[in-house]
Amino acid sequence: MSHVLMILAALGAVFYLIVIPGFFIHILTRGRFNYPDPNQGKTPKTYGLEFEWVEFHSPEHIPLRGWFIPAAGQARGTIIYCHGLNRSRVEMLPEVLWGHQLGYDGLLFDFRHAGQSGGVTTTLGYQERLDVLAAVRFALEQRRSPRPVVVWGVSMGAAAALMAAADLPEIAAVIADSSFLSLRHTLAHHLRLFLHLPGFPLADEVAYGVAWRGGFRPSQFNVGEAVARIGLRPILFVAVEGDRRMPPSIAGELYARAVSPQKKLVVLPGKRHGEGFNQATEQYEQAVREFLAGIPPGRP
Repeated sequence: MSHVLMILAALGAVFYLIVIPGFFIHILTRGRFNYPDPNQGKTPKTYGLEFEWVEFHSPEHIPLRGWFIPAAGQARGTIIYCHGLNRSRVEMLPEVLWGHQLGYDGLLFDFRHAGQSGGVTTTLGYQERLDVLAAVRFALEQRRSPRPVVVWGVSMGAAAALMAAADLPEIAAVIADSSFLSLRHTLAHHLRLFLHLPGFPLADEVAYGVAWRGGFRPSQFNVGEAVARIGLRPILFVAVEGDRRMPPSIAGELYARAVSPQKKLVVLPGKRHGEGFNQATEQYEQAVREFLAGIPPGRP
């Protein structure tokens, strides 16, 4: 009987410590699916906007595809739009319409391993920051879009935007909607929230697996540290009041770590993660309008 119990215990340990982490690592990094999106099948043309299909490449030569939407007249600047995990560029179409109405050129693209872009691995934002860098350089160098360049991201896109801004001075400002805090933190939080499992050791194992497949160390995926390195450049942090996945406390902690005198924090009514623009449109639009108005033309 004792041998049977030992075998069952060993099988349980293998399942908990190897099979479950391996499953999550595979789903997070290699799973390629999209959440249902009300904008699926739409293009900027649906909203009456002229656009062009574009393709550029990440520093590792991964093809990235998207839409370039020129301003109707003299552009006030350029906005790069960054979608969330298991989404595609169509998620940001409502934001693109608002940015266009404010007079900005827009670049809306699919991250690696999403939508119509290439790549075989998702890293939840860390290597996707390189896609943001490529998008900024494409807009400035290939499209000759005007400065300032603002990066507007949701969830994973917000984390990638903040980490990219820490590395690229050409990014004048960031709108970070429902960003992660760090890789390990968000994994532990979601394990507790959805599966009622402790963060240790699963979150650590999954974090190391995701980082290993992405070619980085888990400690490098630290959005809070990146926010501090952005320095004096403006950052607008956005959170949804009832968002259990990325609660306002995360935006508050990132806001506290930012050193910019032009940092702002907006908490919008609503419940769904990353849906602030759709759930509290007028308040969100007003916050973005006021934020962009405070960025000097041509900066940096």
